[in-house]
Amino acid sequence: MKMMSSIDAGTLPINDSPPTHRLRSADGVLLAGDSWGDPSGIPVILLHGAGQTRHSWSRTGMMLGEAGFFAVAFDARGHGDSGWPSDANDSQVAMVRDLECIASSLGMVRPVLVGAATGGATSLLAVGEGYVDARALILVNIAPQTEPAGVARIQSSLRRWSSGFEPCDDAVHSPAALFLRPKDEHSHRRPWDPHFVAWPRDMGRRRQRLCASARKLTLPTLLMRGERSDVVSEAGVAEFLRFCPHAEYVSLRDAGHASAWEGNDIYGEEAMRYIVRIAQAERPRTRRLYDCA
Repeated sequence: MKMMSSIDAGTLPINDSPPTHRLRSADGVLLAGDSWGDPSGIPVILLHGAGQTRHSWSRTGMMLGEAGFFAVAFDARGHGDSGWPSDANDSQVAMVRDLECIASSLGMVRPVLVGAATGGATSLLAVGEGYVDARALILVNIAPQTEPAGVARIQSSLRRWSSGFEPCDDAVHSPAALFLRPKDEHSHRRPWDPHFVAWPRDMGRRRQRLCASARKLTLPTLLMRGERSDVVSEAGVAEFLRFCPHAEYVSLRDAGHASAWEGNDIYGEEAMRYIVRIAQAERPRTRRLYDCA
């Protein structure tokens, strides 16, 4: 295990904009996403957490694109501009298959996977269970062992928003803007599909799958955790590093478990540095192939 020093938290995501990609999942759900950079560059897929959208990674995507990578971020099913499954199937299995479909449809050969929270679990399972052949894996605030109190807090927030309230526009820009407003009954734009919150989850089975996947990892792997996260503890980190001893670990000061109104870009610079190192290691004879300045 290699230890890396903590870094300070960064900036929040930019506001919504129309998606640049739309594609169909294996079961027909419309998936919406954005991309940055040259499609011939090393591909990077950015996955958000529960209740977030693709915009939680916008600045990281732009930074990767400017450095020569091809970055894409998609709204998960039941989130943002992506469709709501007609059968209410918002399961982790369905999300893994969606990730497989995104990589295949965009011709992304051996992508780097960067996943926060639920998106990280999707990425870990996709690699460990053989759905996606990735060149590197970056996990943000996710491990097989999670803290029940933190998970319950997030689920409670999602249920509260789904049952009658949604974040104000200002909350997109600031985690301090925790103002809520009643949902417009005539609006078709809600934060996420209420079925996502209600979908039955067997946490014991989920943990078994995540543990098995972590033990199978052989690709370059980075785990990042906000030091104030109440979802992943240091004990959860230690267990993951036992399963995957070659993984690197970063703890970020002044960062917690990003909520629906916050973004994941506070982890973007560290992710960028790691991805650049992977790219340079693949082509050691090419100097300044990718620039993370």
